[in-house]
Amino acid sequence: MVQVTDLNTFAALLAPEGQTLLDALRDYDPADELATATRLRRDHDAPLVSAALTQARLRTRAAAKFGADARRMYFTPNGVEQSTRASVAAHRAARLAALGVRTLADLCSGIGGDALALARAGISVLAVDRDPLACAAARANAEALGLAELIEVRCADVTEVDTAGYDAVFVDPARRSKVRGGRIFDPEAYSPPLSWAVEAARTAPYAALKIAPGVPHEALPDDAETEWISDGGEVKEAVLWFAKSRGDAPLPAPGARRATLLPGGDSLLGAGLPDPEPGPVGAWLYEPDGAVIRAHLVADVARQVGGRLIDPTIAYITADRLTETAYATAYAITDVLPFNVKKLKALLREREVGIAVIKKRGSPVEPEELRKKLKLGGGPHSCTIFLTRVAGAPTMLLGHPAAGA
Repeated sequence: MVQVTDLNTFAALLAPEGQTLLDALRDYDPADELATATRLRRDHDAPLVSAALTQARLRTRAAAKFGADARRMYFTPNGVEQSTRASVAAHRAARLAALGVRTLADLCSGIGGDALALARAGISVLAVDRDPLACAAARANAEALGLAELIEVRCADVTEVDTAGYDAVFVDPARRSKVRGGRIFDPEAYSPPLSWAVEAARTAPYAALKIAPGVPHEALPDDAETEWISDGGEVKEAVLWFAKSRGDAPLPAPGARRATLLPGGDSLLGAGLPDPEPGPVGAWLYEPDGAVIRAHLVADVARQVGGRLIDPTIAYITADRLTETAYATAYAITDVLPFNVKKLKALLREREVGIAVIKKRGSPVEPEELRKKLKLGGGPHSCTIFLTRVAGAPTMLLGHPAAGA
């Protein structure tokens, strides 16, 4: 279990003895933690050893978000959980820099993950958070990564900070309950509430407001562009973008919807298209990226590939020819069958399929339950199975990824 470090012990981690401990734990194995702790406590105070072990564990967890930087950074448990993935933060920082932003107030800055990306983009940042330990970690991170000259950390209530004079405001409200620890889905239950964050964003020439990707579209303000961002196919966040003075800024009209796919950076701006009419399953099936689906831009991708929906309620696109697109994964479809486990099992055995990727959308059947029933052998062939609905009927689509997909 990760222990919460107090401010005095955290300060001791930054002192020479603490740094020596952290260096000793750089490549430690969690499986040997008890033996490691026992050995280190022979020469160091127990609270300091515990704090160092906590940082070692948090750094290991944070590597998925911060890469190699995590080995030099400092974290709190909430900081690891709530920080933006470095690639996403870098994308957002690049957009702000492209707007000409040179100074920015980062509200609810946490351990400083976004501030680091902004500073690396050449932006001077005021990082504000009310958690003293998070602020201490943010200062330490700015120092550790050589960005202290561009990052000022202030421990304060963000609602009391004057952001006048800054080119932009970035707000990242807390979206986890301190009592229950789970995600908060009501935007007005964010800390601070979404309504306050929106008003704060509207006061600046430019602003970005990070929100949960599952936010209802009806909760989105009409005067903001909303961008859904995925990284490696996984939807990470949504961002509300505000521009008080439009000028030549490369921001679309208020109310626009955008899907951005990292690491490639492809970005699709919605054209407000109606959903295409559904039709029969063709030779190709397209599975849109999650950011496209969240942004309600399936119709835009369907137009791009000359496709149609397989069902009015299902976000699968079908087409009669293959068209390259960054916004969906294409599959060649070999079979369109009514859902029937017995027939599917016999067909896979006949084709010597030993590996099956099972996907579902609009089906009550769980892939792992179906996999157990199929009892696949060691055949040399593979297959992708889609459990879905076609024109309202439970259907199985069999195929394989397009070459090079």
